[in-house]
Amino acid sequence: MRVDKFLNTTNIVKRRSIAQDMCDSGVVAVNGKPVKSSKEVKKGDIITLTYLEYTKIYEVLEIPTTKNVPKNQSALYVKAVDQ
Repeated sequence: MRVDKFLNTTNIVKRRSIAQDMCDSGVVAVNGKPVKSSKEVKKGDIITLTYLEYTKIYEVLEIPTTKNVPKNQSALYVKAVDQ
């Protein structure tokens, strides 16, 4: 699954277009490397979002098979990692 679609499907960002803009701006990194929005993510990858004042790190637990995941089920697919 594409990284922009994954971020949107797992409710990390509200819209896929926002995720695409974040990738284009160099905010999103997978396994420590800045990526384009078309980068494929897989189970076990570490996604880092670098904002102006803080950084969020997520670990991919599973790849969703549906288009949308309810917010209460997001923890099945992604886990926030403590810095």
